[in-house]
Amino acid sequence: MKTCKDLYEKLCSFRNLYMAFLKAKKNKRFKEGVGEFETNLEEELFKIQKEINSKRYSPKPIRRFIIRDPKSRVIHASDFRDRVVHHALVNILQPIFESTFIHDSFANQKNKGTHKALERFDKFKRKVSKNGKLIENARYSNQVSGYVFKADIKHYFSTVDHEILLNIIQRKIKDDKVIWLIKKILDNRVSEVKGKGMPLGNLTSQFFANIYLNELDQFVKHALRAKYYIRYVDDFILMDRSKKILENHMNQINDFLQEKLKLELHPDKSKIFPIYHGTPFLGFRVFYHHRLLKKSNIRNFRRRLKRFRMLKEKDLISQEKIQKSINGWMAYAQWGDTYKLRKKLIQENLFIQV
Repeated sequence: MKTCKDLYEKLCSFRNLYMAFLKAKKNKRFKEGVGEFETNLEEELFKIQKEINSKRYSPKPIRRFIIRDPKSRVIHASDFRDRVVHHALVNILQPIFESTFIHDSFANQKNKGTHKALERFDKFKRKVSKNGKLIENARYSNQVSGYVFKADIKHYFSTVDHEILLNIIQRKIKDDKVIWLIKKILDNRVSEVKGKGMPLGNLTSQFFANIYLNELDQFVKHALRAKYYIRYVDDFILMDRSKKILENHMNQINDFLQEKLKLELHPDKSKIFPIYHGTPFLGFRVFYHHRLLKKSNIRNFRRRLKRFRMLKEKDLISQEKIQKSINGWMAYAQWGDTYKLRKKLIQENLFIQV
């Protein structure tokens, strides 16, 4: 296996740090700390460069807060200067590791994303069902053949094992200083179990999540030889014409996760069912002939609209910020059969000019 040495000089270069700054500030221009950092940009970047070059860099404590969308999630926000360091690190590591990722891993990669994963799902469901072949004695045109194993990893981000992750990274990265910096970033988290977990919200956590579960991807594709497999972070799907084959895959995957990665499948969110039941995936319920938004997703968006209305009446939020949020959701929702829904939501909320 090809390994990479002497990466630290490239990581510490002013050019890499400047590119990292540009990425870190994208869409966060008015966030806390960004303006102050940019005002003294050259001085701040040279300071970071000196600290990481001399291995005296120490990240600031991460801010912790809870969001509800609709379920509660603990999100962590790093200081802006630390986010610059995260981007600088990923700038160097991403080209090395992405070449090892399978085609059907869709999270946090260039030219990938939710819509690409959904398109791939549509292609696989057609192949597995032989272009919509119906089950025997089908009562409806939607009752196509084939099965789905929909899986989710239990408490994924909080249970990633640092030692296993570092061992995976060190197969390709032989630069001790890079490993030192990775350890610094991983250790900057308050955890119930030492050496476990990554903060949800950090760029490095998203990137390391793909490296860690690339082990699962390789197992599924090469050991199980599963053709119809898609993963988006810790949410993954396998399809097959045989329910028995998927049951066997499920058992072997759970064994692999427990033995090799110290993870386990979520017992309530990992199930096998016919394709025609509709598959919950990336905020949608995907059927053979159509794709619907999950009801919880719609409820959550209505709550957001209500909150925007209240804030606008008190002049506590700009129209620009409302518009940006709404446009993002609408762009996402259009990947489902939601034309009438989107039109209705706009009519209900005329204060939003979409």
